Amino acid sequence: MTIAEAREKCKNLIARVPRDVLVIVILVLASSFSFGLGFLAGLDAKQENSTLLELSPSTEVVPIERVVASKNGTKYYLPECTGADRITNENKVWFISASAAQAAGYAPAANCKGI
Repeated sequence: MTIAEAREKCKNLIARVPRDVLVIVILVLASSFSFGLGFLAGLDAKQENSTLLELSPSTEVVPIERVVASKNGTKYYLPECTGADRITNENKVWFISASAAQAAGYAPAANCKGI
């Protein structure tokens, strides 16, 4: 089938459909497409606004003090301590704070400054 034959078939098909129905179908499709684009743009704008709200300077930023311990050990370390580097990834247990690590039964490592 050539392009010219396909064009003739489309013309014949459109010629059989009443013009009012064709206009209504085009309007419904265009409005649905426009609504979908507007909806997606609104979702994108909400995501950008929420990111801006989280990063605004008026929002108080609370630093997270993360510590790491070994499943097999009894001490916890700051992530930048050399003791934390010696723990394999499979054995690492992360805590959100030193007090959470102490509540789990871990003690601070003596060779890790800053704890």
